[in-house]
This record gives sequence, structure tokens and C-alpha cells, in this order.
Amino acid sequence: MSSGLLVLAVDDEAPGLDEIKFLLESSPHIRRVLTAFDAAEALRILRGDYDTEVMERQEAGQPPVDAVFADINMPGLSGTDLARVLGAFRAPPALVFVTGVEHSEAVVAFDVGAVDFVTKPINSDRVNKAIARVVDRVNSVSAAAAAPEPTAADSQDDEVIPVELGGTIKLVPRASVRYVEAQGDYARLHTNDGQSHLVRIPLAQLEERWENAGFVRIHRSFLVALPLVTELRMTSNGYAVVIGSGEGAKELPVSRRHTRDLKERIVRPPKSNWG
Repeated sequence: MSSGLLVLAVDDEAPGLDEIKFLLESSPHIRRVLTAFDAAEALRILRGDYDTEVMERQEAGQPPVDAVFADINMPGLSGTDLARVLGAFRAPPALVFVTGVEHSEAVVAFDVGAVDFVTKPINSDRVNKAIARVVDRVNSVSAAAAAPEPTAADSQDDEVIPVELGGTIKLVPRASVRYVEAQGDYARLHTNDGQSHLVRIPLAQLEERWENAGFVRIHRSFLVALPLVTELRMTSNGYAVVIGSGEGAKELPVSRRHTRDLKERIVRPPKSNWG
């Protein structure tokens, strides 16, 4: 982006705010950095109370800023509280969490739609990776807005799901998920590399969230990436789908209540190219 990004950094600790501001301003993708010491001040800035450019962007139907880099743990409104408010904006900015919390707590970033998160102590490489994700998000949204008839594939950027793995956080792109399996109030993501990851989110919520990205409910326990389905076959127990081929193929049951809808989706002429 030739003009560069306008971003807002939010942290209630001055050293942390100074550090993230410095690292953001060091990126060639960033044109300008606004700062706030808490979520309440951040919201006042995003309303355009202090800044003419922010107000003009809102009047033009654009996000008030391109991205918000926010600490999770802040007094009063937390970073996740701020994220939920941002999600209600007509044109929400991209969100990146900057967090010093334990890994297991950082997974909430996925629940509120963050495009990435950076753990403290932060470093320039990790911040630059987050900025790259923001640039991709901004470009994707801009391209979708410019398209005459945006499709589901145009308007959906590839979410990154943070999952805990052996005491560290792994970022799993949604595009790498073959199918999702319900496990109580949790869901297990099965990926193309044969691994699986447990996330703290119900399958029903993922079904609603990923519908426009080509994921289809086939059973009370399974959500599948429809573009990866290679077969719909009849078995002694009813219908089943096959995902993939060869040694890596996986067969999953299709419940009776979902069979008709799945058949229609498979034979229906595609409106968009999810692959």
C-alpha cells in the first residue's frame, strides 16, 4: 500500500506503549501511529473526537483506522471488551492483540476475530509478521469492496486460529483445516498435515462463522471443508463423505438430517471458487 497504514496502539503501560509505537513506526507499511492508554480513550479516538483524518475516514464509510494493536489486560475495559465493540463497527479495523498473558488465555483472540496476536516481550520480526497480516486483511477488504459482485471467497480473508501446542501458541490458517470435530463445548481442527488442534469454541459457532468460507455441517459432530470432499458414498449405516484421496483420505458419516442439504450443495452449480 503506497499511502501506508493508519494504526492505533493501545496499552495502559507507558513503556509497552512506547515500544509498540516505535516498532510500528519502523515499518515501511505504517504511515502514522495513534496511541491510547486505555480502551475508553481508544474509543474516543476511533469516534474521531481528536483527529480529523479519523473523522473523515468514518464519513467516507471506511474503518476509522486500518488496524488496532491492543493489549489484552487493561483496567476497566479489557482488550477483548474493546475487540467486541470494534466488531460492531460498520467498517471495523483489523485487530492485533499484544499480550503478556499465559498462552492458554491468548486463544480468546480467535473468539473475537483478531487477525493475529503478538506475545510480550515483543520483537520487530514478530510485529512485522503481524503487520503483514494486517496489510493482507486491508487489501482483501479493499478488493472485495471494489468488486461489482463480491463472492464469499472474495470477502473472506483466511482467518488464523491460535491454538496451544506443548506450551506454545501455533497459528493455524483456516485454509489448512480439512474438517472439524465436536468435542463437547470445544472443537478439534483436523488439518492437511495430519495434525489436530483443540480450540475453545463450539462447533455450532464455527459452522456459522465459516459458512461463507465453504464449510458445511454434515453431522452433529462434524463440519467439513466442502471443496475437499471427493466422494459421497452409500454405506451400510447411511451416507458418508470422503475427504481427500489415497492414504490420506478420511471417511466421515453424514447424518440423515444433513444428507439432502449436502447432496444439493454437491450437485448445485458453484457460485464461487472456494478452491
